[in-house]
Amino acid sequence: MTAPARHNDAAAQFRKAGVSWTSSKNCANWNTRGCTSFTNINKATVAGAIAFKKLSKCRVTITAGTEVGHASGTYSHRNGYKVDMSKRDGCLDRYITSHFKKASARKDGTKLYKSPAGNVYAREGSHWDVLYYNSRA
Repeated sequence: MTAPARHNDAAAQFRKAGVSWTSSKNCANWNTRGCTSFTNINKATVAGAIAFKKLSKCRVTITAGTEVGHASGTYSHRNGYKVDMSKRDGCLDRYITSHFKKASARKDGTKLYKSPAGNVYAREGSHWDVLYYNSRA
């Protein structure tokens, strides 16, 4: 997967599509824990999050991107495959659990849901941890 050159490129695509984001430290530095960065995010991840917003008609707020501080691995936040989405208003919970197929749980017991496109939505405490393998919802 190729990545937008800078945080601002992905941020502009999200902004245009009505996808918002927040940072606990009000920053976008990918080397600072607590920032929300899109530096080196995969194009498929950006397109997938936008496609999910359009399909679900939910408000989508990204609370984590590629910044340091997430679990490692090939399909990780840091490698541009994942974003976290806020569960604040319940729309994501309702949409994901009623439209996506329940998959096996992670080793830590987190419930997983798989979209028809093959992307994986993990129901974590205050957010959905979303792994985008492709640019569809």
